[in-house]
Amino acid sequence: MTSISRQYRFRILNVFAESTFGGNPLCVFESGQGLSDAEMQSLALQFNLSETTFILPATGASAEVRIFTPAFEMAFAGHPTLGTSHVVRNLFNTGDRVTLKMKAGIIPVSAEDDVWTFTANAPRYREFSMPPHELAAILSLKSNDILEGTSWVDTGSEQLIVPLASADAVRRTRPIPDRLATISSEAGRSMAYVFTPNGERKLLSRFFFFKHG
Repeated sequence: MTSISRQYRFRILNVFAESTFGGNPLCVFESGQGLSDAEMQSLALQFNLSETTFILPATGASAEVRIFTPAFEMAFAGHPTLGTSHVVRNLFNTGDRVTLKMKAGIIPVSAEDDVWTFTANAPRYREFSMPPHELAAILSLKSNDILEGTSWVDTGSEQLIVPLASADAVRRTRPIPDRLATISSEAGRSMAYVFTPNGERKLLSRFFFFKHG
């Protein structure tokens, strides 16, 4: 049996971090060249973070970026975009304006020091018709914890966005797996993104999805 050794550099970042080891962890491979789609997916499962990204050469953009959860590839996601932009700037000396080519399109990202901002695609909305009390039961919440405005929102990856009445409700959210599985995006993935305002220009949020399968 022949064994071929390959080495790939990666970085572990914390995005949205307000303290050391805070925020959302992200694994970024400095180069994904030579890796197959199956290998990228296997590496994302191995690291078992919410997302792992792979940087590739691009025409018409600073870099191409592939985003994988432990179970599937995503066309776009927020915290991988921000974290990968930081690595792209460092690797390629792009300055504070970066463009990332993703399956969702070209995403422009800019920085002031180490604070990054991106401009997502215009959102596409799809009605969510389930009564609030049924959704509340799926999330282990009370009916009055769910505010008006729950809908599917797609800026490159469709997600169910659920506004909640309080920070306490966000913290109490505990989806029941077999019942959450009855809700699915157009791509057939079950998830819920719950949030509430938490101070000036801040949100408290949690994102629930199935890692595997």
